[in-house]
Amino acid sequence: MYCTKCNRYTDSKNCPECGRETLEEAPHVVYWCESCNIPIIRVPEGNKTTCPHCGGEAKYLCVDLRPVFPEERLLFEIVAAEPYAYMHDSVWAVGSKYYVNGKPHGVTVAEILSLDPARIREQLDRYSANNDDTFFRRNIEAFAKANQAHKAELVREACDFIVDAAKGYEEENLVVSFSGGKDSTVTADLAVRALSNPYLVHIFGDTTLEFPSTIEYVERFRASHPLAIFKTARNYEQDFYEVANEIGPPARLMRWCCSMFKTGPISRAFKGFFGDQPILTFYGVRKGESVARSKYNRIEDSAESVKIQRQKVASPIFHWDDIDVWLYILSEGLDFNDAYRLGYERVGCWCCPNNNPRAQFLSAVYMPEEWERWHSFLVDFARRIGKPDPEVYVDTGKWKARQGGNGVAAAKSVLVDASHCATEDNAMIFSLERPFSDELVGLMSPIGDYAPGLGRKLLDEHVFIDPRTSEPVIAVMPFTQPGYEYAAKVRVLRSRDADVLMMRARYQVVKYNACRQCLKCESLCRFGAISITGDGYRIDPAKCVHCKQCVTDKYLEGGCLMRKYLKTKGE
Repeated sequence: MYCTKCNRYTDSKNCPECGRETLEEAPHVVYWCESCNIPIIRVPEGNKTTCPHCGGEAKYLCVDLRPVFPEERLLFEIVAAEPYAYMHDSVWAVGSKYYVNGKPHGVTVAEILSLDPARIREQLDRYSANNDDTFFRRNIEAFAKANQAHKAELVREACDFIVDAAKGYEEENLVVSFSGGKDSTVTADLAVRALSNPYLVHIFGDTTLEFPSTIEYVERFRASHPLAIFKTARNYEQDFYEVANEIGPPARLMRWCCSMFKTGPISRAFKGFFGDQPILTFYGVRKGESVARSKYNRIEDSAESVKIQRQKVASPIFHWDDIDVWLYILSEGLDFNDAYRLGYERVGCWCCPNNNPRAQFLSAVYMPEEWERWHSFLVDFARRIGKPDPEVYVDTGKWKARQGGNGVAAAKSVLVDASHCATEDNAMIFSLERPFSDELVGLMSPIGDYAPGLGRKLLDEHVFIDPRTSEPVIAVMPFTQPGYEYAAKVRVLRSRDADVLMMRARYQVVKYNACRQCLKCESLCRFGAISITGDGYRIDPAKCVHCKQCVTDKYLEGGCLMRKYLKTKGE
């Protein structure tokens, strides 16, 4: 809670000093001191504030800001002016809007898209050697000094939060989620600082799509934090391009890559490290990063919000802005990912569909080989699914808005044909993509306990019972159906909830047909009952508690992420 009058954090709904009602977070904005030529972070008090450094008047500038490092400044100069034009000026930015000495200078998306990356790269190579950073360093020193009281209050509140959140957890069960980005860098430093524990477990999810500078920074971080327990989680079983070739590239609303190459491997790392023990993970999530994240809570453990169910998530810098993060990094002298020096605002996967045109342009400049491979792949995919002008489809970013599996051959795997059994009520015949097996039988475990003593043996029927009442609920068996190469028959044995039981059984058939080892189910199961490998989808009946999360639309639309990603129009 924050008191705007006293400019301090408190645990009370009313400030203990002045009695004013407090706010959930401090509403910081950025002012500009023309005398010092630096931004000042303050709680809004009209349109003016006083610069703590010189005592002069500072005027409102914007709501957030980030520093422009000399490397990005040179790029900006080449695009908007001439090399070294702003070498002795205070340059800051938010998005593609730059501020030079507090005055706005914009670069439009159209201007960015019209640039030739190869020409820009050639100019950067020519002028980089003499790109002096003396003024920049002095300017940052003045910025850090002027805002030191603000930083001290941020740090105090964040450290108090970390200590409070960690209560009740063993030290060895406290984890830092380390992405190699600026937010996780600050979170890691604050966690070690607040808990006075340099031995904290750090988990780095290597998506295999990281910036080269991210891998370099992770190695530097590990070397400079020798006491930290550092674990890299990676999907060694699948290749991004091979999967994308089969089911299509990820899009904004279809980011299958997150589960398959990030949260899934991290979930496995947690399982190997901690088993079923409760853990608390410190995340560098910030409310201002996106609309979706603004809906999170600072501490989360709900199944809807936490992607990896074996953890509770705490976000120490949840209410921080970009400029707060940079104030901490620069004033504390922390090492950080060099991608930020080049002008990237975020450093997740370098080819993420959520990246804006500016980030794409930067990748074309600084990662030409990787970018050309990705661009060629997208154009080939667009051509394969029948787009009339593949280059335009890709270059205008329409591939990012792709939904479903239209034109993708793999889409047929989620089209489970079903028909009512002609001889039995409450029975359905489902088409299968492969022969009936024990794997499909095991997939029914969330619905009930397998009862090997029941079922018609001559028909290879397998019956599952309610774990509380021992009442038979469903039965599944192989079936021969005209028109189907492979099929399974599912009988509902408890008629009062026949529709729900059949829906859950159908979801498991979809998994059997469509599973591409995205690992979402593994991450979703907080009891560690689900394992997905090249040998198939397995559910350990000894660990399954029948929570039903893996067979509920609330957590898995259609029962399987592939159902969401590969469904076609008209389904």
